[in-house]
Amino acid sequence: MSETAVRMEVDRRGVATVTLNRPEVHNAFGEALIAELATTFRGIAADQGVRVMVLAGNGESFSAGADLTWMKRLSAASPAENMADSLNFAEMLRELAEMPKPTIARVHGAAFGGGVGLVAACDIAIASEAAVFALSEVRLGLIPAVISPYVTAAMGPRHAGRYAISGERLDASAAHRLGLVHEVVAKDGLDAAIARAVEELLTCGPEAQADAKRLIRDVADRPIDGAIRELTASRIAHRRATAEGKEGVAAFLEKRKPAWMRA
Repeated sequence: MSETAVRMEVDRRGVATVTLNRPEVHNAFGEALIAELATTFRGIAADQGVRVMVLAGNGESFSAGADLTWMKRLSAASPAENMADSLNFAEMLRELAEMPKPTIARVHGAAFGGGVGLVAACDIAIASEAAVFALSEVRLGLIPAVISPYVTAAMGPRHAGRYAISGERLDASAAHRLGLVHEVVAKDGLDAAIARAVEELLTCGPEAQADAKRLIRDVADRPIDGAIRELTASRIAHRRATAEGKEGVAAFLEKRKPAWMRA
């Protein structure tokens, strides 16, 4: 058995790699993995030294979804216990989706059920051509409830609806076509693709990235009316006045690297 359900390493650039570490069960979810992920995500969000997070899986799969022994135990639990457990899962996904740092899902092998939720909750998803995806809950008589907001945001309600009711598998190219992943690469090119994405993210202002993430959440699915025009105008007016904003513009005009790239 793995010593811990989650491993984390941070390199000298501030790139944190968080690895699901239950390879013996294909990184299936249980209480320990959910709790460790939530704690890890909170820690990364608060750590000013971390610039980017990569989420990966150890072993053959990214994540095969729920651990069936955990599901069996919950089937005998009280309604209150089931609700508390589900809220823990929902809070973990919120910590990931709302993390102020850019996040990248490194997807290889299977991403089923809750594993699809992790992929959808990351800012960027890059998959190996060997990856396979499924909202497999209905095949167990369950539903992809907690992950549904993130999956629907990624794929749209029409596509999310089809795969939520069929449980059928998606190969990497289909997942790319439907918007679940941004890029598909050869199996032996996955790490190079992740490295390229990380390098691009490190060229950007970290405070601006956090503001940009919050901006997209705040404007998504809203009408372009007076309120949204005022909101967006206020956000860019504020950002221009920040030290980071001023440094970025000055660096561009002076043809030099901004401070966050010289650290």
